[in-house]
Amino acid sequence: MIERVSADYLIIGSGIAGLRAAAELVAHGRVLILTKSEPGAGSTGYAQGGIAAAVGPDDSPELHARDTMEAGDGLCDRGAVDVLVTEGPRDVRELIDWGAAFDRAPDGSLDLAREGAHSVRRVLHARDATGREIARVLAARLQGLPSVAVVDHATAVQAIVEDGVVAGVRFLDRGGRLIEARAGATLLATGGAGQVFRETSNPTVATGDGVALAYLAGARVADLEFVQFHPTVLAVAGAPRHLLSEALRGEGGRLVNADGDAFMHRYDARGDLASRDVVSQAIVRESERTGRPVYLTMSHLTTAVVRERFPAIAALCRGVGLDLATDRLPVGPAAHYLMGGVVTDLAGRTSVPGLFAAGEVACTGVHGANRLASNSLLEGLVFGGRAGRAMVDWRAAPWAGDATPGRSDPAPTGAPLVAPMDESALRELTWQHAGVYRHGDGLRTALASLSAAAGELARQQTTGASMTPATWRTTSLIVVASLIVQAALRREESRGGHSRTDFSQRDDLHWARRLSDVRPAVDPSPARSH
Repeated sequence: MIERVSADYLIIGSGIAGLRAAAELVAHGRVLILTKSEPGAGSTGYAQGGIAAAVGPDDSPELHARDTMEAGDGLCDRGAVDVLVTEGPRDVRELIDWGAAFDRAPDGSLDLAREGAHSVRRVLHARDATGREIARVLAARLQGLPSVAVVDHATAVQAIVEDGVVAGVRFLDRGGRLIEARAGATLLATGGAGQVFRETSNPTVATGDGVALAYLAGARVADLEFVQFHPTVLAVAGAPRHLLSEALRGEGGRLVNADGDAFMHRYDARGDLASRDVVSQAIVRESERTGRPVYLTMSHLTTAVVRERFPAIAALCRGVGLDLATDRLPVGPAAHYLMGGVVTDLAGRTSVPGLFAAGEVACTGVHGANRLASNSLLEGLVFGGRAGRAMVDWRAAPWAGDATPGRSDPAPTGAPLVAPMDESALRELTWQHAGVYRHGDGLRTALASLSAAAGELARQQTTGASMTPATWRTTSLIVVASLIVQAALRREESRGGHSRTDFSQRDDLHWARRLSDVRPAVDPSPARSH
């Protein structure tokens, strides 16, 4: 017999979107939060640069919207953008009222930074650990409340779907036991999927679990070809890949080639502060042109100022024997953010009743083909709060949605599933063929391997194979990698975070639209039971 727990509201994930939703829900019932590792292990705590909002005297929501739309390369949903930029300043001021200690100028005003593709300084920051500060404040709002329970080291593996409505999830606890968590409304706030790629800035927990779980439950997905590759990840052989925040370039850092020449103006008039897709692609091209690495340098700036403004990044650099303020830092692009995900409306509702999503796992269309720097924390804040309020409304008056009614899939009871593909091989395959640059031939090669793996998953799971956290991790990676590659193969143009060398131009005539309901060549839908 499977153990059961219950709550009024269930949240999968403990980053900014999940915590902000929980802050809305605590007054309306019991809230259960499942987090895959420790509560602070997700991407929010790794966010260095800041949170963008039109709070400066020379800024406005209209200007923020214009920059967001331009970065999104023609595919942003204007309604979603308007929500983000108009509600963002209010929600950020609320964070400040709750105790968020953003950096201040000597006169006491907010010390706003500028990052790539922003036309003004609008990024609030807490040194170079902004995400950690926001998570601290939101967690403090929930601390000690009897209506909130948190289960850590909980791996959600299956949505419970009854008569077409999500009634919770099944998860594996830290001991590997399968448990049912039932709730009146369920929110996916599981973050991104950077671990699909060999090179990534994301933490190890970012394996696309929420996208896979929702997709296998029948939810719509969209825009999965659009992966943002952060241009400046510290690339030291044998060392972990550490993000070097865009704020470094916002404060004057320069990209140079091995000869010390600043090269970005040859690729874009905005130079080092061009949008992330442009800078990532330029770094790849410059490295290919010279046959040598590319570097980020702060050495022309005041040493003490650099170290004081970026203490956490300076410590990361010291850990690999480099000095942020004086050394040239080898950098390269790495998978950073998934613009696509589980399709939601502006209240976080997915296409499956009872299931909500917010933050990086969700896809409102707010980022289009490329996310504007520092809009991610703002997205989690704004849409996490909106999802929380919608979950309260849903419990009061459930809506029909458009899912096909059906009964819940049975729980897995068979022999343990055997992962059909080695994770390191999968990550290498996806990096080589669906990385910064893509080509149809490589995408087809990757899809053939991924489809074979998905087919084997489906075969095993129809026998009732059970899972461990490790095999669910691999399953998530296979499903999400298949979705990314399939979408990238389908979009025959280059736009934002999707660049095809065989279709190198943006094509508004045929592709000025978003692609949803993408399915892998071999549909692993039988895996829905696990």
